[in-house]
Amino acid sequence: MATQTLVSSCSVTGCAFNNGGCNALAITVGGTGPKPACGTFTALDARGGVQGANGTVGACQRLECIHNKDLLCTAGEVAIAGDTALCTTFEAR
Repeated sequence: MATQTLVSSCSVTGCAFNNGGCNALAITVGGTGPKPACGTFTALDARGGVQGANGTVGACQRLECIHNKDLLCTAGEVAIAGDTALCTTFEAR
């Protein structure tokens, strides 16, 4: 059985799921071009998710990442950063 990769840190303060850490139950890593980004990023004037949820990566759409196996992230953990919620753990094959 596959295990979900932990979102170890998220410094995207404009995301509604970032409330002292990632409170989304699971994020999707997607994005276009050379910028792998958190597809769950939501810019709202509210905070949501489950407090203390310790978000995980539910799916990864970046097939060119070395951590992607069968659309799941195999990295030990990922970090999300920047104004556009980039996955900083991304590594091209």
